[in-house]
Amino acid sequence: MTEQHTHEQTAVAEQKAVAEQTDVADVADDVTSLPLFHRTVRPEWIDYNGHMSEAFYVLVFGYATDAMMIETGLHAGYRESTGCSLYTAESHVRYLREVAEGAHLAVRTRLLGVDTKKTRFCHELYVVDAPDGVPAPEAAPVATTELLALHVDQRAGRTAPFPDAVRERLASLVEPAPAWAGRSIAEVPAAR
Repeated sequence: MTEQHTHEQTAVAEQKAVAEQTDVADVADDVTSLPLFHRTVRPEWIDYNGHMSEAFYVLVFGYATDAMMIETGLHAGYRESTGCSLYTAESHVRYLREVAEGAHLAVRTRLLGVDTKKTRFCHELYVVDAPDGVPAPEAAPVATTELLALHVDQRAGRTAPFPDAVRERLASLVEPAPAWAGRSIAEVPAAR
């Protein structure tokens, strides 16, 4: 089996697991923060340097985005009935520490802003002690990503306004941005 085929199978299996764990028909109105998203680092996620490959940090962040979508009403039923979904327009990933095979991961998702057709949010990835562990208050993330996503009508091929209930749910979750958010990649001076 090729390495690419193994990664594709992993992605399909993980996507099904996200849907099975978090698919809900209704969105809870009384929740003021999103639940942590959990995964354990799989052997096939380890690269030639002996730690989690950069692609799999992004994979875990992608699944955390899927979980956020489900929690805010943008679940499979919504996508099927409206033809609308979130499309990532921009992202900035920071790889801060190596992660070993078997490590238990927890992703904290923060909504940073929402308007009529877009939302800005971030994920912070932590290594925790157990499969359903919670990061210690003083824990530093091992990776972060900040994203800008557009609400897109897939049938029309353009952005579309969020339904009021979804926009209000997203807005109810907005919190201050962490200090690292909003940064860009530093320029590297040309060699002389």
